Amino acid sequence: MTQLSQQTTIFSKPGRDNTDTVLNLVKQRAAELGIKNILIATTTGATGARAADELKGCNLIAVSHSAGFVNPNQQELLPEHVKTMQDKNVHLLTAQHAFGGVNRAIRKMLHTYEVDEIIAYTLRLFGQGMKVVVEIALMAADAGLVDVETPCICIGGTGRGADTAVVLLPSNAQTFFDLQIQEIICRPSPGHPGFEDEA
Repeated sequence: MTQLSQQTTIFSKPGRDNTDTVLNLVKQRAAELGIKNILIATTTGATGARAADELKGCNLIAVSHSAGFVNPNQQELLPEHVKTMQDKNVHLLTAQHAFGGVNRAIRKMLHTYEVDEIIAYTLRLFGQGMKVVVEIALMAADAGLVDVETPCICIGGTGRGADTAVVLLPSNAQTFFDLQIQEIICRPSPGHPGFEDEA
């Protein structure tokens, strides 16, 4: 069995300024653990494209916002970043958010929260990125892009860029409580939960 490190890098503040450091830490830890599957959240595609350059040799899966997340019929991915990812064999997943979707419609219309968004707010106690890494793992497992019996590394952030990375054992959304966060590689310091991805 692989021995996991107990060391976690804590950033003084959240946000995109941490992206290069996150990618370097992930590259190093993936090599140490022999992990090939790496998931990364990306909104415009810029972070996914950047990761494609830094994480060569990995099976990189970029997970985007669903269409209509901000405005009806709008997809926030920029074509130039999509092309870069496609040219570098990055798998792009666009799907309903595991902690959103129909339940978010209930919150907006009826002003009451459903269980999935309560889970999301709880994960945000560790920072916005912690909610994101768990969510993209569920989405990728549901799409059949990762094996629920094999650890992967998930990368998320606060707003734009990356500031959080974890080693986890993914699960499908319907078996959410089987998901295991095995190691926190990095995250922002406490006191910066952030709710930038809420719509």
